[in-house]
Amino acid sequence: MNATRSPGLAFHGGRLDEASRRFPDAPGPWIDLSTGINPQAWGPATPPEVDLRRLPSDAALAGLNRAAARAFGAEALPVAALPGSEIGLRALAEAGLPRPWRVVAPAYRSHAAALPGATAISTAQLAEEAARGGTILLANPNNPDGRMVAPVDLLAVAHRLGGKGGVLVVDEAFVDAVPGASLVPHLAPADPVLVFRSFGKFFGLAGVRLGFAVGSAGLVAKQADRLGSWPVSATAIALGTSAYADAGWIDATRAGLAEAATTLDRLLAAHGLSARGDCPLFRLVETGQAADLFEALGRAGILVRPFDYAPTWLRFGLPGDAEALDRLDRALRHR
Repeated sequence: MNATRSPGLAFHGGRLDEASRRFPDAPGPWIDLSTGINPQAWGPATPPEVDLRRLPSDAALAGLNRAAARAFGAEALPVAALPGSEIGLRALAEAGLPRPWRVVAPAYRSHAAALPGATAISTAQLAEEAARGGTILLANPNNPDGRMVAPVDLLAVAHRLGGKGGVLVVDEAFVDAVPGASLVPHLAPADPVLVFRSFGKFFGLAGVRLGFAVGSAGLVAKQADRLGSWPVSATAIALGTSAYADAGWIDATRAGLAEAATTLDRLLAAHGLSARGDCPLFRLVETGQAADLFEALGRAGILVRPFDYAPTWLRFGLPGDAEALDRLDRALRHR
C-alpha cells in the first residue's frame, strides 16, 4: 500500500486513528504534524463559566462578535459567528454568488466542493480573472503551500471584481498567525468581499468549532440567516470571547510561532529538506522521496500530511515542544 495515496491520510490532516491502523507498531505517543493547528493552545487562567442548561443569549453572542471584530480590526464591518469556517464555505453554493465561479489552486479541498464546477486558476491569474466578474475564492495564507498575497493586491482584485458585479471570497483561516496579512482592516462596508476567519487554528482549539464571516453586510447576513438564532454553542461563545480579549497571549503567541517555524526550517534544512511557505503554522516540503519519508516518519510515530494530487509534497506542522522536535530530528536522521 502506498500511504501517500491512502484516501484518509491524504485527504486531510489529524486522522490519528487511521495512522495508528496504518502503522500499528509505531511508538507512542503519536506526534501529529499533519495539521496546521497551533500545538500550544490558548488556555485561560480561570476557565469562563458556561451555563449549559440555557440557550446562548443574544447579548453573549453579540459580545463574542464584538470581541472578534476588535481582534480582526473589523469594528466598522458586520461580523457573524459560525460553527467553524467550514460551515460558511459549504453554504457558498446556495448564497447566490455571481458566476463564473473560480477557485485559486492548489488550496483546500473544501474550496472546490464549496463552489461545484468552479474553474481552478492560479494566483498569477487573479487580476485577469477579476476583470471577468463572477466570484473568486482563495485562501490567504494559502494551504498547503503557505503562499501569501498582500492585502493591497487583494483589495485591488476585489475592486476590479466589484466593477463587474463580482465578489471576492477570502479564507483567512491561518491569518491570525501572520501580523499585517489580513484583508479585513482594509475593507470598507461597501466592498464586495466576504472573509472567513477561523478560531481553532491559531488558538489551538479546533474542537471548539468556531469561525466567523466578515465583510459585506449582504453577504454576512446570508451566512447568519442560514444558521438561525443560535449559531454557536455557549461554550464556544465563552471561550472565544475570552480568547480574543487576551491581547498579551495573542502577541506573545505570534512571536513564538514565528520562532518555532524558523527552528523547524533549520531542522528540515539540516536533513536536506527545503521548506517553503509564509505561514508559521506549517511548512511545505517538496521531495522525490516524499512517499518513503512519509512511511519512515509514520513508523516512528510521527504523522505528516501527504497529498494524493501532489505525490512529491509533504506538509509539516509545528512540533509542540522540544521533545517532539528531538523525535522528529532522530526520525529524519534514521529514515
